[in-house]
Amino acid sequence: MDDMYRELILEHYRNPQNYGTLAEPTFEAEGQNPLCGDELHVQVAIDDEGRVGEVRFTGQGCAISQASMSILTDELVGKTLDDVAAMTREDIVELIGIDLTPVRLKCALLGLVVVKMGMHEHAGTTAPAGWEGVDEISWGAG
Repeated sequence: MDDMYRELILEHYRNPQNYGTLAEPTFEAEGQNPLCGDELHVQVAIDDEGRVGEVRFTGQGCAISQASMSILTDELVGKTLDDVAAMTREDIVELIGIDLTPVRLKCALLGLVVVKMGMHEHAGTTAPAGWEGVDEISWGAG
């Protein structure tokens, strides 16, 4: 089963879904994982019903960070911001489908951290104290 998920990761790394930019994003953010050199710039458009309508990303880095973001873009479309805010590291691990070392887990979480931080910046709120991933990842909103 792990082989199937490894193939999925490699496929998303080689042919990422939703790679590129949006003409009019509702919000955007970027983040880096300095331990691994991963970089992501994420743009999100919210539709008239308050749901994620489109997600695009650009960036570079290891196969886990880029594939995880590619997989996450498909997962986010149609969700409300509350749904996205409720997503956890376990959701990402389930989407990736393989056991990850602590270092690789940070790579996999980068996309979700960047999206959540962009949401908080857009809303004018701060992330909850001790929110997972914030201390390990440098980020900025666009």
